[in-house]
Amino acid sequence: MFPKGFEWVVILIVALLIFGPKNLPKLGASLGKTVKNIREGMSGEDAATEEEPESEEDKEIRELEAKLAEAKEAKEAKTKKDESPIDED
Repeated sequence: MFPKGFEWVVILIVALLIFGPKNLPKLGASLGKTVKNIREGMSGEDAATEEEPESEEDKEIRELEAKLAEAKEAKEAKTKKDESPIDED
């Protein structure tokens, strides 16, 4: 099924003639990256479904982010309240 010795030589010469000596390394690199991505995609499905447990640092960061968001909301509410026009009769 796969090309043997002489067939590879013919394929490489044809590729060299079509793409030129400057573009042939780029073609090889992109082909290699494509094959690598396909292999990772096929084997990565199992790894993507597993979730890692949350560490203590991640929990602390999430809590601090929530506190920061609450503080920002409180500050915005206070500035809106201070900026509202007061009717003086």
